Amino acid sequence: MSNFKAVLFDLDGTLLDTAEDLRDSMNVALGELGFPPRTVQECKIFVGDGVENFAIRALPPDCRDKDTVRRCVAAMRGDYATRWAVKTRPYEGVAELLDALAQRGVAMGILSNKPDEFTKMMVARLLPRWRFGAVRGARKGAANKPDPAAALEMACALNVAPADFIYVGDTNTDMRTAVAAGMFPAGALWGFRTAEELLANGAKVLLERPIDLLKLL
Repeated sequence: MSNFKAVLFDLDGTLLDTAEDLRDSMNVALGELGFPPRTVQECKIFVGDGVENFAIRALPPDCRDKDTVRRCVAAMRGDYATRWAVKTRPYEGVAELLDALAQRGVAMGILSNKPDEFTKMMVARLLPRWRFGAVRGARKGAANKPDPAAALEMACALNVAPADFIYVGDTNTDMRTAVAAGMFPAGALWGFRTAEELLANGAKVLLERPIDLLKLL
């Protein structure tokens, strides 16, 4: 375990608790379209695979045609652009973990399925104290997680072999990404999903608190 040289983090549900702002913006969009609101717990299940999939899952099953999804995505994005930092904060213990990793000289990166520019803006605003060697979100024409391409590109950017990475995430998408990229999958239990989901999708260890990651280094 002590050979790990780098950590690749998911963002939502792993470093940042974004659930309430995401829920509030989606409910604004749903309300504009005349649909009922969703709960925080529902939105924790819906997110993780990009905003279009979030909209599809949040809409009623019989109202998921392309035009309705497009309108929902546009309304949600418009509201979220003004709301994303209202309630969103780093999880308790994240600052202490990142401080410890920085002190140890461990390379760090962040990979999200949020739009790329937005991912970079959130990290700059909400995680300004730490240096991440690579920060990347979803880009047009590039496959999203769980496709491993972006994770492998980030490994190259950090000049660390994939096998020397711990990948920390909170969803099935993250664990599948880690497995496909040949990284060590560590499930974040403080995030959006269950231990069962993480284990079923390849997690080799479950972390109860952020600081527990240090036991792997």
